[in-house]
Amino acid sequence: MTVLVLTWELAIPGCRSLKEKRMAIRSLKDRLRNKFNVSIAETGQQDVHDRAEVTVALVASDGRSADRAATAIDLFVGDHPRVVVIRMLREER
Repeated sequence: MTVLVLTWELAIPGCRSLKEKRMAIRSLKDRLRNKFNVSIAETGQQDVHDRAEVTVALVASDGRSADRAATAIDLFVGDHPRVVVIRMLREER
C-alpha cells in the first residue's frame, strides 16, 4: 500500500477578492474529487486573495499505481483554467 500527499502552491491571476478565490478553488477541489476520488483540502494561504495552497491525499495498492495517479492529478491541476502552479511538493508515505 502506498500513500501519496501532493501539495501545490497556486497563483490565481486576476483574482481580486476572497470570494473569487473561493469560487476558483472550490471548482478545482470539486473537479478533482469527482474525477480522481481523492481527499483534498485548502491547506494554506487562506487569507491571501490571489494565492492558495491545496493538498491532495491518495492511497493506492502499489507504488506504480500511485505514480500514475499522481502524474494524472498533477497534469489536471496544471491544466485548470483559473490557477497557475507555482510549485508542487510530493510526499510518499
